[in-house]
Amino acid sequence: MECNIDKRGRMARAVWGIVMLLGAVAMVVCAVAGFLSGWWVWVVAAALLVAGLFGLYEARKGWCMMRAMGFRTPM
Repeated sequence: MECNIDKRGRMARAVWGIVMLLGAVAMVVCAVAGFLSGWWVWVVAAALLVAGLFGLYEARKGWCMMRAMGFRTPM
């Protein structure tokens, strides 16, 4: 994997990753507190966690999966 995004793209992916992780934490806190219930809460929280970690991975490595597949991204 070679670097295919610049500093601006890395920053955007880092912010995106942090927002997704905060969303996952918020979902778990709401579920534990009893505000949300059901299996879907845990599925959404897990999806947000995976998306956030992947965003941080892309930011750290300077690599974008979409660009690597040939898609042109606006950043």
